[in-house]
Amino acid sequence: MPDKEDLNRIPLFSKLNEEEIRRCIDSSDELLLQSGEEFITEGKPADYFYVLLSGTVQVTKKVSDKNEVNVASHGAGTFLGEVPILLNIPYEVTIRTVESSRLLRLKKEKFWNILTSCTPITNEILRTMAQRVQLVQSISQEQGKLIALGRLAAGLAHELNNPASAASSSSTQLRELLQTFTTRSMKVAQYSQANKLTNDQLEFINTILQNTLEHSTNTTTTMIAKNIPQQQDGYVSSTSTDQLARSDRESEIEAWLDTHNISDGWKLAPTFIEMGYDIEWFDNITRIIPGQLLQEVLPWLEAVIKTSGMLYEIEHSTARISDLVGAIKTYSYMDKARIQNVDVHEGIESTLTILHHKIKHGIEIIREYDPDLPRITVYGSELNQVWTNLIDNAVDALEGHGHIWIRTRTDDGNNHIVVEIADDGAGIPPEVQSRIFEPFLTTKGVGKGTGLGLSISYRIVVEMHKGQITFLSKPGDTRFQVLLPVIQQ
Repeated sequence: MPDKEDLNRIPLFSKLNEEEIRRCIDSSDELLLQSGEEFITEGKPADYFYVLLSGTVQVTKKVSDKNEVNVASHGAGTFLGEVPILLNIPYEVTIRTVESSRLLRLKKEKFWNILTSCTPITNEILRTMAQRVQLVQSISQEQGKLIALGRLAAGLAHELNNPASAASSSSTQLRELLQTFTTRSMKVAQYSQANKLTNDQLEFINTILQNTLEHSTNTTTTMIAKNIPQQQDGYVSSTSTDQLARSDRESEIEAWLDTHNISDGWKLAPTFIEMGYDIEWFDNITRIIPGQLLQEVLPWLEAVIKTSGMLYEIEHSTARISDLVGAIKTYSYMDKARIQNVDVHEGIESTLTILHHKIKHGIEIIREYDPDLPRITVYGSELNQVWTNLIDNAVDALEGHGHIWIRTRTDDGNNHIVVEIADDGAGIPPEVQSRIFEPFLTTKGVGKGTGLGLSISYRIVVEMHKGQITFLSKPGDTRFQVLLPVIQQ
């Protein structure tokens, strides 16, 4: 059991009289722990208050089911566990000894008795709590930034990988196609010169070439950008048929090509099918182009189609990479002062671009923007963290299916703007709604959330920008509203 000398060395008890010290000793017991022993466990009921008489302890916080972050370390004289007892919540951190340690331990009922009867202890605990809250806020904000940075880096890596891989693959194929295209172009030119084609035939070949180039670009655009069926005059997109029907059409065109002595018809048919060409289209060509020339023209057109498609894929992929780089520059406000006059819509759109990998096909983003929304003076990159946290939470709440509404407007006096981010997910459980902006509080599963996003968003909106962030939530309707002054005072 601790003695009077032990307690006199501890700042918490330094101002107590002998009677108060004796009462503390009688209310407590002593805990002797070896290095590495855990005596406070995150998520467990807060049943004890501890004072470290000697030794060192390490405080950690879970960020996933397998990983923890170090929050702080404490030496002799530190007291621990008072916050969850005062707030009547489970322990929010885990604490382990770093070396052999002695601890004074009080059950929470006796802790309350000492707290209400010893004014010096009450004052010291409240003073230390204020310092710890400030420390936790600072740590959580920095940790939140690192987590957000990691999330953005992972998202960008995912988003950049697809177009980069597509561009690399297309450039490799293009190198091979150019050789084929050059060879086939020379054969068409040699035949044309040797057989002195008429102007009508040459013009017809040129028309076919231009139509093929235009149609191949449109088809590639549809496949890459939208991936939806289309029907155009004279063409029926193959994506509108099932695989069996496509196979039948390939066989039909392959047979037509074989009948007209076109070599490697089985290789050409899939490309023409992808373009939506049918037997009628091939029959129309034979009315102008003689049979021997046809044997050179059709393989040449197939090479044109493939080459055009590869060029467009490279163009599309590099444009996507450029868009992502532009989005991250807008998101972070690189090369700009920390506080700027910004267009909130641009910040939201850059956030959506960066979070594109998380917004699945089953989630629909509905924008209801005020076209006359004024620009506002804010800390641009910090504000974009708010949009990231709110949209990311909405996406997680939908679990791959539902709607997210992003609405903007001005208040009645036009001195503030209002941004609302809503979803039709399951909603926030009523029992945690009153604590939703507390650090480390999360309704997500282990490893899926840190509980820092809304806490950081609250500080950015309320403390940095003198605004307000509020919410309403019930099953099928959760809405977070951010109110920001147009001009920072």
